[in-house]
Amino acid sequence: MTRPRKPAAPSNSPYAQSRPQPQHGHDQPPSSGRGGNRGERPRGAQGVLLYGLHPVTAAWLNPDRRIHRLLVTEAGRAAMEPVLAEARAKGLVRPMPSPADKPDLERMLPPGAVHQGVVLDTAPLPELGLEDVVAELEEEAPAVVVVLDQVTDPHNVGAILRSAAAFGAKAVVVTERHAPETTGVLAKSASGALEAVPLVRVTNLSRALGELQEAGFWSVGLAESGKSTLAQLDLSGRTALVLGAEGAGLRRLTMERCDMIARLPTGGPIGSLNVSNAAAVALYEVARLRG
Repeated sequence: MTRPRKPAAPSNSPYAQSRPQPQHGHDQPPSSGRGGNRGERPRGAQGVLLYGLHPVTAAWLNPDRRIHRLLVTEAGRAAMEPVLAEARAKGLVRPMPSPADKPDLERMLPPGAVHQGVVLDTAPLPELGLEDVVAELEEEAPAVVVVLDQVTDPHNVGAILRSAAAFGAKAVVVTERHAPETTGVLAKSASGALEAVPLVRVTNLSRALGELQEAGFWSVGLAESGKSTLAQLDLSGRTALVLGAEGAGLRRLTMERCDMIARLPTGGPIGSLNVSNAAAVALYEVARLRG
């Protein structure tokens, strides 16, 4: 898709290595790839800790996940039984669940974590680079990715991953620095989407936008200063939706790298949205415009 580059409207208002072959055994060593040192805090004995039925179910059924152990309360084991049976039917090699008491699980997790009686100790997912995502989309013309400019809250990034999965986005791109680690908090907010949508980390966001533009993506930054609404743009081809952190919004260099700055048609006494809500609305708008 080729579109003429248009100057970004100035405003300061708020609005990456190939995937190795899957290994399913629970006696495998932890990942040594680029994502291997971005683990959970707190860590499990051998990997990262995920908790809650949706994140644990999605990870348990993901053949790319190397599982070390599953800790369950009696109620948690009962809730996981259909998932355990599905994994066996798919031929996934998984360890036997280990019984645990609720206080044991709570001591392993951040205060207030809603674990629903299940905690998974797993290796981090192998990470995709931006070039991997572009390569996988080689034969796919209409596509959307979400690019986040220094969004640091894991709840927001997790919620954006969930919306990305719901509306068919191909990846969520974040910066190496000023972005949350892939923790259980992020995975819980993503509600299983971490297993479905690649979370791609890049060193230089401006360079990453350039790579996406070379691959035919039209980059649209979201900011309140946008002269056009998202609905007024042609988003039928490859689109990169670029969103900034709350408060600071998109950085100047990021805005200058975008092909267009657009806004959502918000109004009333509160004229802006939480970044995760803005991402959900923007992704819905793209999906609606594409019919």
